[in-house]
Formats: sequence, C-alpha cells, structure tokens
Amino acid sequence: MVIASRGDVAMTMRLRLPLFLVSLILTVISAGAQTNSGYDPRSWAYDEATNAVIPPSAAGDTDQPVESEGPPPSWSPIPRQVVSFRDAQPTGTIIVSTGERRLFYVLGNGKALRYAIGVGKEGFEWAGRDKISDKKEWPDWRPPQEMRRRVAADGKSLPLHVAGGPNNPLGARALYIGNTLYRIHGTNQPWTVGKANSSGCIRLTNEDVIDLYARVQIGANVIVRH
Repeated sequence: MVIASRGDVAMTMRLRLPLFLVSLILTVISAGAQTNSGYDPRSWAYDEATNAVIPPSAAGDTDQPVESEGPPPSWSPIPRQVVSFRDAQPTGTIIVSTGERRLFYVLGNGKALRYAIGVGKEGFEWAGRDKISDKKEWPDWRPPQEMRRRVAADGKSLPLHVAGGPNNPLGARALYIGNTLYRIHGTNQPWTVGKANSSGCIRLTNEDVIDLYARVQIGANVIVRH
C-alpha cells in the first residue's frame, strides 16, 4: 500500500480547488440565468422525461428570436399614472381597452389609475363583462388543454404544471376573470407589455400587477373593450 506524503496531499488539494471554484461559479451563473429568464413556448423546449423547460441555447434552437433572454436595449417600463376618466363606472371597476393597450382602475371623482398592458394577439382578441372571481400571489400555471394542443401542432409541448415563481409566465400576481380561462396577471417578460402577444390574457409588469392586486377586491366588475 502506498501512503501519500503531506506534500502530495497538499498538491492534490491545490489542483482540485481551482476546479471546484470553476464548477461553483458555473453553477451560480447557470442558476442566475434560469431565474432571470422567461418561458416562451415559441422558443423554449419542454423535456417531458425530466419535466423541465430548456432554453433555446441549450436546445440548439437559435434561429428564432428569443424574447426571454432580455429586454431590447431601448426598453423602459411605461409608468402607471392617475388620469382623468369620465366613464360613469363604480369605484373599483376595471376597464380594459385592448385598442389602447391600457387598463383603467376607477378611483372615482372623475379619476382612474392607468396601467400599460399586453393584450391578445391577432385571433385571440375578446371583449365582454365579468367579475374578478379569485386572486393569487405567485400563481401556478397550468396551460389549458387548447393551448397545449396548439403548441403540439407546432411540434413542441407544454408542461402540465409550472409552479409559481420567477420562471412562471403568470408573474407575481393573478386576478381571475369569472369562470373564464382569462386572467389579469404579471409577467417575467416585462418588455412585452404594451404589445399584442398573449393568448387573450391581460398582462402587466410585475410591479404594476402587485399594485393593482392590492387595490382590487374579489367581485369587482371587469369590462373589456376593443
């Protein structure tokens, strides 16, 4: 049996330490990238075997534009603001103008709080009246069967369930509209707010949806207009 000297042991530890540090740094970077990225079914892949979503760079899918990697260089959030509002609706009513891509929370006395929103893309527009039926913080996401079938037709797949958190497409808060599949919710891709890019849900930045969530009561009226 060969017994290593103290010098040999020390040399081995010195050689292993840099490798360990490199591995640790790569792990931290990878974890940070996962936390700051969003899930976009148009460009991400889903591995059913591991129940994991895979970013385009890992899946080799680099030909498509990747909104989830970060905002455009010129992007900045559209600030919410109190505006004059003459529509005679009760205080606490939510009015969504999909054409303006703005949501108005009625404050009363001729005022409303205006938020920038993302709305349904072409073919997914809708309008109507309903009420807020539920509210959730950091909601789970269970893609509707129709959405899963639509994505499957493009050769991709969606998970049955994504736990609430920074990687969840519903963002920090969700307000559920009646018995529909539509929600007013946050997003982990705030630079998409102000565009028509959803499957019908109303999308706000996480900061704005947290502010709206604190104001809205279950049972509040929701009016969606073109």
